[in-house]
Amino acid sequence: MSTSFEKTGPTTGRLEFTIDQETVKQGLDKTFKKVQKSLNIPGFRKGRVPRRIFNQMYGESALYEDTLNDLLPAAYSSAVKEAGIDPVAQPNIDIKSVEKGQDWELIAEVTLKPEVELGQYKDLEVVKQDRDVNDSDVEDALERRREGLAELVIKEDAAVEGDTVVMDFEGFKDGESFEGGKGENHSLVLGSNSFIPGFEDQLTGVKAGDEKEVTVTFPEEYHAEDLAGQKAVFKVKVHEVKAKELPELDDEFVKDLDEDVETVDELKAKIRKELEESKTTAADDARDDEAIRKAVNNAKIEEIPHEMAHEEVHRQMDMFLNNLKQQGISPEMYYQMTNSSEEDLHKQFEGEAEFNVRTNLVLETIVEAEGLKATDEDMEKEISDLAGQYNMPEDQVRSVLSPDLLNRDISLKKAIDVITSTSKETLEASEEADAE
Repeated sequence: MSTSFEKTGPTTGRLEFTIDQETVKQGLDKTFKKVQKSLNIPGFRKGRVPRRIFNQMYGESALYEDTLNDLLPAAYSSAVKEAGIDPVAQPNIDIKSVEKGQDWELIAEVTLKPEVELGQYKDLEVVKQDRDVNDSDVEDALERRREGLAELVIKEDAAVEGDTVVMDFEGFKDGESFEGGKGENHSLVLGSNSFIPGFEDQLTGVKAGDEKEVTVTFPEEYHAEDLAGQKAVFKVKVHEVKAKELPELDDEFVKDLDEDVETVDELKAKIRKELEESKTTAADDARDDEAIRKAVNNAKIEEIPHEMAHEEVHRQMDMFLNNLKQQGISPEMYYQMTNSSEEDLHKQFEGEAEFNVRTNLVLETIVEAEGLKATDEDMEKEISDLAGQYNMPEDQVRSVLSPDLLNRDISLKKAIDVITSTSKETLEASEEADAE
């Protein structure tokens, strides 16, 4: 087998390779044996037609297509290995020559992984993150917990922001009612911005029993094209106005809220600790994300092939839709609920797809530059962690994950650690903005 490779662009190349005569002969023999079983020619028993008769009637070239399809994967794989290249997509393969008694000659147009020139990825300066929790943070969190346990009580007074209005409504455009514009006994929290802009504002001041016409203009980007940018009038009948009644903040309330504490002060101390932990985690994540983004932006990378970005989009879509399935939501249900389509979801993930690809390329290059790899202890810990995460036996995890895949994932995590563990929070937010 002979192989030659020529780069035709930053991420494209032309790979020429052959399949030797002996391999071709063996492949043709194998193909004929498959075909022979179904041959039905007068004068011969089914499955007993000699090769010579087949060649006379159909020509040996009738076996070429199936033989090539059978031999091509292994031949292409060997050629790629011999050429020392790293294709990232299925090749376009043309036949240069398939002559009887000669090596078969093939040409593959391949898409290659871009070359990466690393920039600075250690000791990166990143923005200082706020990790402090003050008294107002604690009070706000405590108030949200009270809000979560608030009761709705009917009020006689006029509705104000924060109240819930129970109403019937029907929308009209040019005097005609429209689909989806009608509701009965609907509860609307004023100030929630869950209705068309301007609708909730006009219900401020209504009381139970009131009837009112509300005039609004649908947003230009509204999902229903026949309503986008159009004026509409909603006839509203108010049944009830309800106000939130917050529980008293005392020790009795605290005991009902959290069985681990007995006093308001104990609850505040617990809330403070939880906020400190969550804020520290969020700050660490923000620091690490910024360091990784800087390391990626510091690297020089040839153009990202469309195929790689396209594959990343579909990988992200598959992950997203699989997560929905675990919640009992099918893709069709999601598209219907969000009034979107598969194309819309594809566009949603396109924005970050190229950066994700660049990130993986940079991390892979750091793995090579630093000589990073997984130890046996790393592999066992990863298997144990995955088993716990997915509630699976460790042996089952081993059976579905290849050592190569585990090694790659662990090595990439180590590359991330090289970037993040050496980063330093030295910049103020204003300095970062000026740098950009």
